[in-house]
Amino acid sequence: MSKLTDVPKRILIGRALRSDRLGETLLPKRVALPVFASDPLSSVAYAPGEVLLVLSIAGLSAYHFSPWIAVAVVVLMFTVVASYRQNVHAYPSGGGDYEVATTNLGPKAGLTVASALLVDYVLTVAVSISSGIENLGSAIPFVVENKVACAIGVIVLLTLMNLRGVRESGTLFAIPTYVFVAGVFLMIAWGAFRGVVLGDDMRAPTADFEIKPEHPGLAGFALVFLLLRAFSSGCAALTGVEAISNGVPGFRKPKSRNAATTLALMGLLAVTMFCGIIALAAATDVRMAENPAKDLVHDGVPLGSDYVQDPVISQVAEAVFGHGSFLFVVLAAATALVLFLAANTAYNGFPLLGAILAQDRYLPRQLHTRGDRLAFSNGIVLLAGAAALLVVIYGADSTRLIQLYIVGVFVSFTLSQTGMVRHWNRLLAVEKDPAARRHMIRSRAINAFGAFFTGLVLVVVLLTKFTHGAWVALLGMCIFYATMTAIRRHYDRVAEEIAAPDTPSEDTVRPSRVHSVVLISKVHRPTLRALAYAKLLRSDTLEALSVNVDADETKALREEWERRGIDVPLKVLDSPYREVTRPVIEYVKSLRAQSPRDVVSVIIPEYVVGHWYEHFLHNQSALRLKGRLLFTPGVMVTSVPYQLESSEAAKLRARRRQDWAAPGSARRGPAERAKETPPRT
Repeated sequence: MSKLTDVPKRILIGRALRSDRLGETLLPKRVALPVFASDPLSSVAYAPGEVLLVLSIAGLSAYHFSPWIAVAVVVLMFTVVASYRQNVHAYPSGGGDYEVATTNLGPKAGLTVASALLVDYVLTVAVSISSGIENLGSAIPFVVENKVACAIGVIVLLTLMNLRGVRESGTLFAIPTYVFVAGVFLMIAWGAFRGVVLGDDMRAPTADFEIKPEHPGLAGFALVFLLLRAFSSGCAALTGVEAISNGVPGFRKPKSRNAATTLALMGLLAVTMFCGIIALAAATDVRMAENPAKDLVHDGVPLGSDYVQDPVISQVAEAVFGHGSFLFVVLAAATALVLFLAANTAYNGFPLLGAILAQDRYLPRQLHTRGDRLAFSNGIVLLAGAAALLVVIYGADSTRLIQLYIVGVFVSFTLSQTGMVRHWNRLLAVEKDPAARRHMIRSRAINAFGAFFTGLVLVVVLLTKFTHGAWVALLGMCIFYATMTAIRRHYDRVAEEIAAPDTPSEDTVRPSRVHSVVLISKVHRPTLRALAYAKLLRSDTLEALSVNVDADETKALREEWERRGIDVPLKVLDSPYREVTRPVIEYVKSLRAQSPRDVVSVIIPEYVVGHWYEHFLHNQSALRLKGRLLFTPGVMVTSVPYQLESSEAAKLRARRRQDWAAPGSARRGPAERAKETPPRT
């Protein structure tokens, strides 16, 4: 089985890497940008559309608010980027928001941030891939007809790419990300040139449609609430900003400076693309509606259920470049690809945060283990499974999924920036150097404004999105929080229970006697080997134990025992209901009850087979017995293996595998092998 699984494993994820090659996986800025910032960069493909979708509730007249909403999003983006630049310098270890909140606000705040980030990372994968499927579906009908299956297929593909390691996946992701960014900037520049210089009348494919408002004539508080909801939807452009602060250890040295530079570049690119698309959408008369089948009208007739609403970026590209043109096709393909790859932000953030939480005993320790490619493989697989489950539940519908979005990330933004304010307060209390104090005061002001602004946005998001699905994200955060608290409580309880005492205890006091029991069913080679081993233990008491489930077999066993003259007492337990496990357990417990200070050693002969399917034919009673005896105090269970011929054949196969390497597996050169082979004397 090892050989059968090793070949596809090496083909899919590559050869295993030595632990000392971890430094080779660190990323330069040009690769780190698409790896850690693909989510906020790609969000410009759907964030402008979400703004227009919400505004359409009040009708076409509300569209003129979109530039002001874009300005608010830009201010928020620059605030968050400036705040996180302080984070990466102050906490470069990779804990990010979790470490900042835990250190400065306490473990409960840190766990709240961790829960929010874990939920946000799962949603990042689900939303990005679902949106990419919808963009791709505008050109390929098959994708739209099989949205869920295609989305899960993309999740599987991304999972395999990330299992190959950060460096390789980053190189693969860089090309489409840069093509997308270049395509959007070219579209903005060419659109501005056509509109301002050439005076062309660029019109989106939906420009001639009318919007039937769900709530016409909104004013006062209702209008304010609508604008706040549109703003909260536009804040989807900020998701993923925190991933860079969590991924500082993945950068090349100087890590903090490179991470801060990447943050600034990401913020500048994202806000420019977001504002450019909003402006072009207004210039080309893009029309969007939450329910296009009923609310979009052409010549007085609703478009109907057959109409497929294309994303804003696709409509703008068609208006600027022309439908079916080369640049239009390139940008459409790059948009779909970068939306798929935007999930890579979560694939880098979730496993790393999971590893940190596992080290702090809030998640299972297996999440802290690196796989063959030095990636946190268990965290990658867990993220993929959770995202796939969401995709299935919500039918790969990005509009429904995005309502769950943003809550988690703004919880982490707010608590992180509040923690940074306390961080600077603590340092200012002891710092005497005037220049250093000025720098700290400036950093504190940035983080304080960030905490206030993101906290305000969090309140807005909760008020405007709670009934539209944000409650699901809050529920997920509560589940993560409760689960991690329970795991930590379990690990703490186990650690306290198994801690070595400073004074003598039951575990350090030598037992008074050892009573060994060899379980047998027939007299054969495994039985004789187990008896020989038991005699070597020099126990105070040694006996053989059998269970009478068949009178003829038990009689034959007694006769064979006497004929061979085996000098070990044979005890047979009656079992009127033909059970094997219960009589043995009860007998062992009775031995413990008679002499509580004695240790009972149960010795079980077992077959060693060479094929996986042979395990189902042997040792089942032994497995059940061992499972039950584990819960009996003062009982030691020992397996005495007997190797069958098939196991010897398996040993030969294993020896041949040592000299055989799967495609792409780690090969050891002659020099290394020569060192390991001792010289003959």
